[in-house]
Order: sequence, then C-alpha cells, then structure tokens
Amino acid sequence: MLSRLTRPQAIAVCALPVVALLATAAFAPLPFSVAQPGMTANVLGENKGDPVITISGAATRATRGQLRMTTIEATGPDMHVSLGDVLDGWFRTDRAVLPRDSVYPSGDSVKEIEAHNTAQMKESQDTATEAALSYLHKKDVKVTLKLADVGGPSAGLLFSLGIVDKLDGNGSGGDLTGGRTVAGTGTIDADGTVGAVGGVALKTQAARRDGATVFLVPKAECSDAKSELPKGLRLVPVTTLKGAVDALVALEKNQGSVPSC
Repeated sequence: MLSRLTRPQAIAVCALPVVALLATAAFAPLPFSVAQPGMTANVLGENKGDPVITISGAATRATRGQLRMTTIEATGPDMHVSLGDVLDGWFRTDRAVLPRDSVYPSGDSVKEIEAHNTAQMKESQDTATEAALSYLHKKDVKVTLKLADVGGPSAGLLFSLGIVDKLDGNGSGGDLTGGRTVAGTGTIDADGTVGAVGGVALKTQAARRDGATVFLVPKAECSDAKSELPKGLRLVPVTTLKGAVDALVALEKNQGSVPSC
C-alpha cells in the first residue's frame, strides 16, 4: 500500500540529495590553489646571509636603495582546498583563487614540481645575467646569483636591474633606485624583452607591505596590477630592460617622461 506525501514532506525528501551534494562539495578537494602575497627580497642585498648578486671580473659600486623581487605563496599541489577555502578566497582582496594547473604542472609529483621550478629559476638567472651584461656591453664578467627557497622565472627583470645597478648605477655616478625601495616582477629574455608573469595584484601588496613606493610591472599586466593597487605605490609599466632602466633614471633625476599604467 502506498501512502501519499504531504507537500512539505515531498520538498524535504527532494531536498535531501541537494543537501548531501552541497555537504560533499564543501569538504571534497577541489582543483584550485589559493594564493596570497609572498616574500620579497632585495636583490642588491643579502638573502638568508648570502649576497644575492656576486660579481667578479669588474669593479662594482656601493648601492643605496633597494630592488625587491616579489613572490606569491600558493597552497601546495598536494594540499586539500575545499569549497570554503575557495569562497573565502574569492571574497578577499589579499587572496586569489587560481586553477591548480595554472600554478603547478598537471600530473607532476611535488618533487618533480620543485625540480621544475628550480630549473626555471636557474634558467632565469642565466638569462638575466646575459641580458644585463649585453645591455652594458660588458665581457669577461662573472655573475653569481643566489636566492634561497624561490622558484620560477619571474625575478628575471629584477636580477638584471640589480646587476646593472651594481656595475653602472644610473650611468652617471648615481644609484639606479635613487635611494628608493623599488619592487617589481617580470621575466626577461636574453635580448632584454620583459615578459608577463602571474599574481601581479598580490605582488603589489607584498611590495607595499615591504616598503616599496615604485613597482615595475610588465606593460601587458597593467590592468591586473591596478585592480588591487595599494595606496602609495606607483606603477611603472615596462617592456624591455632598457625601458626599465630609462624609467628609473628619469625618476631618480626627476627628468624626462616616466611611463604609467
């Protein structure tokens, strides 16, 4: 014999699968990473007790100011990210929710990902050195770059600028930074071309937190950088190493045009 359900009972029965699905989604791991502003490091100084840039084969100059490379910190590839984590990240300006595959290569183990990031950093350091020495027309100069616990290629521009500042400054005896704390991000090719990176809006927050007043950003990412721009941080878009040097010299000497986003 079949009994007939009342309307409230029927709604309750139909709602049970939905509630169960939402409960499962709330606790199930999702294919996302949650990122936040990470550490910054002054490439003109030391990192964990070691100089970031060491140069031999040419005279170097004492520098004032700072050139700070910036990073983001993302949840690890093996970490559980729930629906609650994703929703929290979407509603916070100091967090970003990113597809995990855009942060970590799909299918790679944690060790493989670490090795990949380390290899990218090494390649970036070599290219940054080549770009800087080519810009300065320097030969027979040996540059060693060392930055602990950081992977990927996005510090390339700042490495190149640090080498230029240590060897040549602003080209007329002054500092490339003008004594400021300058931060930035961007890959670099051997010919000095600056490339886009990720997480720029978070990197601007890390830069301002650590005292920067100027932020060098790949021109293609101006809109991202402006989206959550901290007060007191000036954006300077760049496309080449020469353009970045020229912009900093113009700022330092208060002469010429400084590009803006």
